[in-house]
Amino acid sequence: MGIIVQEQTGLFHLQSSEMSYLIQIVNGYPVHVYWGGRLKHRKSMSDLLIHCPEGAGLDRLPQEYPQYGSGDFRNPAYQAELVDGTRITELQYEGYRITKGKPPLTGLPAVYTEDESEADTLELELRDAYSGLKVVLLYTVFADRNVIVRSARLSNEGEQKLKLIRALSASVDFMGQGDLELTYLSGAWSREGNITRRALLQGETRIDSKRGMSSHQLNPFAALVTKETTEEHGEAFGFSLVYSGSFEAGAEVDAFGSTRFSIGLNSFDFVWLLNSGESFQTPEVVMVYSGHGLGGMSRTYHRLYRTRLCRGKYRDEERPILVNNWEATYFNFNADKLVAIAEEGAELGIELFVLDDGWFGKRDSDNSSLGDWYENREKLPGGLKEVAERINRLGLKFGLWFEPEMISPDSELYRKHPDWCLHVPGRRRSEARWQLVLDYTRKEVRDFIYDSLSAIFSTVPIAYVKWDMNRNLTEIGSAELPPERQAETAHRYVLGLYELLERITSDFPHILFESCSSGGGRFDPGMLYYMPQTWTSDNTDAVERLKIQYGTSLVYPVSTIGAHVSAVPNHQVGRITPLDFRGDVAMSGNFGYELDLTKFTDVEKETVKRQVQTYKQIRGLVQKGDLYRLKSPFEGNESAWMFISEDKAEALVYYFQVMAVPHPPRRTLRLSGLDPEIEYEVESGDHGEKSIMGGDRLMQLGLPLTLEQKDYESGWFRLKAINPQNA
Repeated sequence: MGIIVQEQTGLFHLQSSEMSYLIQIVNGYPVHVYWGGRLKHRKSMSDLLIHCPEGAGLDRLPQEYPQYGSGDFRNPAYQAELVDGTRITELQYEGYRITKGKPPLTGLPAVYTEDESEADTLELELRDAYSGLKVVLLYTVFADRNVIVRSARLSNEGEQKLKLIRALSASVDFMGQGDLELTYLSGAWSREGNITRRALLQGETRIDSKRGMSSHQLNPFAALVTKETTEEHGEAFGFSLVYSGSFEAGAEVDAFGSTRFSIGLNSFDFVWLLNSGESFQTPEVVMVYSGHGLGGMSRTYHRLYRTRLCRGKYRDEERPILVNNWEATYFNFNADKLVAIAEEGAELGIELFVLDDGWFGKRDSDNSSLGDWYENREKLPGGLKEVAERINRLGLKFGLWFEPEMISPDSELYRKHPDWCLHVPGRRRSEARWQLVLDYTRKEVRDFIYDSLSAIFSTVPIAYVKWDMNRNLTEIGSAELPPERQAETAHRYVLGLYELLERITSDFPHILFESCSSGGGRFDPGMLYYMPQTWTSDNTDAVERLKIQYGTSLVYPVSTIGAHVSAVPNHQVGRITPLDFRGDVAMSGNFGYELDLTKFTDVEKETVKRQVQTYKQIRGLVQKGDLYRLKSPFEGNESAWMFISEDKAEALVYYFQVMAVPHPPRRTLRLSGLDPEIEYEVESGDHGEKSIMGGDRLMQLGLPLTLEQKDYESGWFRLKAINPQNA
């Protein structure tokens, strides 16, 4: 396993325990040969080699990093403009290098190895002799994961400057694999994570974001699947971009049925000047192969992102159960009200209190004070430290909300530094939510935010930070950049954000950071590198959350998914659902509450206490177990999923019925991922009833379900392996 090179044929075989990826150098071009299930490497691989006569056109050649202008009329992976205005370059292979492990990417988030034996990295060097443009294609293959990680480094080794006008991270040509379909995540604010699947026809299918962020609308992920691919069967080829800004991903089917998939930075409104000696590193794309359907693809992403993308103290720790005051009070609170909610939380076993928006400046609504990161002494006469210490004395840790990338026109900071926002001189400044975006391309802006936040983190006992970002980027320009670099602003903004996040999370490693962007507007691998969990959606309705959490899990591990119980009628859709139903949905993620605990009845308090106790027992399995999706909320009235320990000795099953069904048939739920040779003790979490069933029976015949005839019914079951001879 690793990387095998056949010098005489120009073949590179990247091999893991269950996957192969083959590249061949043909007439000086790196050509894509194969990606799929593991192939045994043989001395002769001649049956796989691609032959292209010298001088033949490039339009039929499956390339690894294609160019435009030399005979390939499909979408290129890159394009450069030379000083004379021409846009023709032709990269030719020069050599390769293989190293153990995986090198970091300067200034960019990336998956990593903890031991160099985990992976091998191939670097293919390409050069355009005329311009001096050099491109290094980086491929990392993990030994025990069906994962290829790709990126590109573009350098100007010529004497004259050039401009990059397209610089994608990866391109893969799928030849002769039949009709493919594209699966991706779509949506909008409050309905993120919708799974969309469509057939690919001749022409181009494209998803992207031009918003300066990864967006609610389309996530920087897509998978190519066969028509036969289901949750647990068939092939899936996943592409997940480790980036938090504008992106593009597209599948182009040519006249001969070949499909070119490419992904990376959005080429729209992107130009990057490379002076002689300068380089540009693209974000990396994590490519996952699964021969076991979408579920197999998801579990590969989950294990990798949970353990080799997320970092720090909380990567492996169980996450605390929290209560957030936002939907309980909005901006209308004082210290005593916050402590009263925390007192109820302490009685119920909750571990963390989070103070949301409204604690700073003159913030009594969302139309002022962003950037003025000091306490509002009218609401908190004793300051943050005093209220945090009062809450700590109750046994709860203290967390705090920030929106550090924004500035309000009605703020002391804006009146002092009106040029610190993204803007174009002489043009109006578009406000959204009465706020503008700080120019994170500027070091003095990042330093101000660092100093403001670190002053609080150093003096207040803060254990958790919710880092919010509530609008898209408009008037994308920087007062500090020269005219020829204005089109670099959007990417430089993201690089500036990453620089600040690296600095602040490194200096305060004891804080659990949660990313938020009006919910899931920036739920992407780039943010997870700095913050191991994300607020999945501002929509806390349990029925809507079935879809949101199910869809998000297509790529992202449950340990990254923030999920809370909120009050009814729900503040987003007005729906009234039972507290048990809301709890079961939220316990399928990082669990918490977003409501006023002081308004609960005694019966409701007992329900919450039971939920909290239950989650403390199961959260290790929820947050670290393998997820199997059993019934899709996008396909009917029912939803179900389960979590299984790595040794398959323990499992947890959740089932949800949205609307009651009259005179229903006998129902069973077929499970997945269990050991068919093991006998399991099955306990109903709702009723405490126990039975013993074999793993084979639970997967082939199913788990019997007994449901009450009512809307919004849910149930859960715990499975524990027992000695078969005791069955």
